[in-house]
Amino acid sequence: MGTGVLHPDSRSRQPVSDARLNHRSSPSAGGYRKRGAKDQALGRSRGGLTTKVHMLADALGRPLRFIVTAGQVGDITQAPALLEAQAGDAVLADKAYDSNALRALIAGMGAEAVIPSNRTRKIIIPHDAGLYKHRNRIERCFNRLKHFRRFATRYDRRTVHFTGFVHLAAALIWLP
Repeated sequence: MGTGVLHPDSRSRQPVSDARLNHRSSPSAGGYRKRGAKDQALGRSRGGLTTKVHMLADALGRPLRFIVTAGQVGDITQAPALLEAQAGDAVLADKAYDSNALRALIAGMGAEAVIPSNRTRKIIIPHDAGLYKHRNRIERCFNRLKHFRRFATRYDRRTVHFTGFVHLAAALIWLP
């Protein structure tokens, strides 16, 4: 009988040889160089690949500063850069910005921190609830920015182009 022929009651006695089988790991063919743009500011969050726009707005809800980051970047990490060299009577922010370091930074500016305490904080820090009601102005500002389809869907691949359009849209919001 020839080799590799099946016996009636068993499998072939020849070992299976497959050229596609690779028993050792090796790098991919083009693995020595990275592909894709390095400045896309896309990151994973609960919704998938997203981008975050951190914004500082004035008392009338008009945008002042922007920082574009990847989706997984926390809000509190960008707050000191947004508040740098700013002046005002109060800083309104949501619970994501509740930290002692940010409160100290705001106090150093000579402003009042109107930030509700996070529920994990052991000692609740009171805030002015009447003044906190005006925080919806920044939400309205984001809503006005989302009227621009290019902002809402982020057609631009590069962060520089997207940030440029955010500044253009903000300039249009400042127009009467």
